[in-house]
Amino acid sequence: MCAILRSAAGEGSLMFLRRCERRKNGKRHTYWALVESYRTARGSRQRVVAYLGELKRSERSGWAELGRSLSGKKKPQRSLFDPPEQDELSEDETVLVRLKGVQLERVRDFGDIWMAWGLWRLLGVDTLLTELMPRGQEEVPWATMAAILVIARFCEPQSELHIESTWYRATALDDLLGVAPEKIHTDRLYAALDVLLPHKEAIEKHLKDRLGNLFDLEYDLLLYDVTSTYFEGQCPANPMAKRGYSRDKRPDCLQVTIGLVVTEDGIPLGYEVFAGNRTDVTTVEEIVETMERKYGRAKRVWVMDRGMVSEANLKFLRSRQGQYIVGTPKAMLRQFEKQLLDKQWQEVQEGVEVKLVPGPEGEETFVLARSADRREKEQAMHRRFIDRMEEGLRGLQSSAASGRLKDEAVANRRLGRLQAKNWRAAGAFDVTIEKLHKPQGKARLEVRFRRNRRWSRWARLSEGCYLLRTNLTDTDPATLWKRYIQLTDAEWAFRITKDELEIRPIWHQRTDRVLAHILVCFLAYVLWKTLAGWMRRSGLGDAPRPLIEELAKIKSGDVVLPAEPRGGRPARTIRLRCVTEPDAAQKVLLHRLGINYPRRLRRLEDPVPM
Repeated sequence: MCAILRSAAGEGSLMFLRRCERRKNGKRHTYWALVESYRTARGSRQRVVAYLGELKRSERSGWAELGRSLSGKKKPQRSLFDPPEQDELSEDETVLVRLKGVQLERVRDFGDIWMAWGLWRLLGVDTLLTELMPRGQEEVPWATMAAILVIARFCEPQSELHIESTWYRATALDDLLGVAPEKIHTDRLYAALDVLLPHKEAIEKHLKDRLGNLFDLEYDLLLYDVTSTYFEGQCPANPMAKRGYSRDKRPDCLQVTIGLVVTEDGIPLGYEVFAGNRTDVTTVEEIVETMERKYGRAKRVWVMDRGMVSEANLKFLRSRQGQYIVGTPKAMLRQFEKQLLDKQWQEVQEGVEVKLVPGPEGEETFVLARSADRREKEQAMHRRFIDRMEEGLRGLQSSAASGRLKDEAVANRRLGRLQAKNWRAAGAFDVTIEKLHKPQGKARLEVRFRRNRRWSRWARLSEGCYLLRTNLTDTDPATLWKRYIQLTDAEWAFRITKDELEIRPIWHQRTDRVLAHILVCFLAYVLWKTLAGWMRRSGLGDAPRPLIEELAKIKSGDVVLPAEPRGGRPARTIRLRCVTEPDAAQKVLLHRLGINYPRRLRRLEDPVPM
């Protein structure tokens, strides 16, 4: 069992857990391997970094590392939530139990719920929301309802109706939060969304400080990227829902566009929601001004993809003393053909080379980069499109020669469709379509084509190459390239929020509910990244999915003990709400995280006739 692997544009690596089993002397042994997935010029590879067991004396647990970061600051208890108070039954009281009547009832999800609630408290969001949303006449505090929405999105992302009808009743959250299942319904969940949304900015500022303390974050380098998510329905009450460029391959659906800002470590700093037909390049000024309004103007470095690049945006950043590293359109590479032919390149990673080219007037520097892995990929794509183009042109030629294709305008339209379908190789052939002066048999048209040598020469030269531009003129090329490649952290953030947390499709119709839904997804993603950072400090890699799946196997349940009369006390039934014992492999994970695990939540007693 392993996590979804990340591809960092052909570079980078990801550490994840793999559960391993083997048989020895007739017994099954389970252990964990920390595996690194990394990219090379020959493709993706994996290697075992370490086999994990109990902590050695020289090692510190992940909780100890986080505690050191929070030294002197408010932090939750070691168990991550207050342990249940001792029940009336003394630990040394002797009770006679009829074994025939012992039962296990009310088995519910516990491990993943318990971890999510602990992360929520670790970040201090429970305290913050209690202050922002003081209790009034509502039966359940709004801060608690917000926690339920985010924990549900983290553990089992579904609709609010699913939370009411299925999910909440199947979890142990009523023991942790003290809210009975019958109090959780869609009206209250929707109302909680409405109450939570106005506090978005305060929540983002709080998380910036808290995450900064936890992980010693720096905010000098910010990564910005844009994605979209679509709706089911017509959304008549949401003017932001528009049709536009869909990253989800659903151009038939209305959508909104989301811009996300993360640190160089991939920790989310903030986000903004735009109309679905908003182009990426028009969001830059707004997002920069928003970040400066929230956190002050500073000489930050902005890293953005080529979709954000325009001369107006770069001028805007320079006017605010901002610095940037951005991608450029592929067409700009033609201006650097001489430099591509030059053999003076600096290798920054296996299969990746870069070089610096001074820009005009000394204000900017261009960074040429080429990747062997990317070259092989683009070569394969070109071959595929060239083969398709050639096959289509031969079909066009055959139709003209047989007389089935007689109209020159129709032939040109077919050629245009063929080029659009195979756009990567549209210029690979010079095509001529002419009407014959005299018919040759049934033929009325002549179609000729030949390979475009100039296009082929440029394709061979530019395959695997891309161009960056920056106004950081005193940084070495390796550092500039690595900073730009960190933009994949923002792209990976979108994959998590859209795939793991199932932000799409959005079923809400009103604008405020849509914005609140995205806020809940953002908070769940913050929990996810917090757990990833905790795992790194515990030596468990940085992919939370295997850990969450293991914890989800840990359940809570009621152990029913029919007690015999003793010492003048009447017969009764004792219910102990307990938690299943982790297996050996799960104990290793919990030990390395450095957290205590509860064995019993509370005790209930029901008198019954004997």
